[in-house]
Amino acid sequence: MQQMTQIMANLQAACSSKSSRPPAFKTLSMKATECFDGTQPFKVRSFIQSCQLIFHNDPANLSQERKKVLYATSFVIGRAAKWIEPYFSNLTNPDPSYLLNSWKLFEYQLFTLFGEPNEVRKAEAELDSLRMKEGGHVSLYIANFRSLV
Repeated sequence: MQQMTQIMANLQAACSSKSSRPPAFKTLSMKATECFDGTQPFKVRSFIQSCQLIFHNDPANLSQERKKVLYATSFVIGRAAKWIEPYFSNLTNPDPSYLLNSWKLFEYQLFTLFGEPNEVRKAEAELDSLRMKEGGHVSLYIANFRSLV
């Protein structure tokens, strides 16, 4: 009984003491973004989406535009790395329109330089040729359709 009284007293003391900082919250760790080399246009979109998932999972560290771009560039290799490399010589440029300071500009440049040049036309052709196979699953057909629109 005395032990129970002591536990209750400890719990009440812990509850009544005011903590100066909120409890720590940790987001789930995620798989790192796969490297992007710029040789396969269809991989640009998945690279960007993978980066955006990381940004949304860790807003405390990756909320600033510059940090987003620098994070993404750490996964750029090969041909794409040769494109981004000259920008690193001017890392201290504070101009918001500078590529390393703007996620939207970085994303736009990736799509422009390394993306599918005829993405809309290609999607239209794939939609035209999309057919549900006899005996196929409707869910598979819907998934294929949604991936194109």
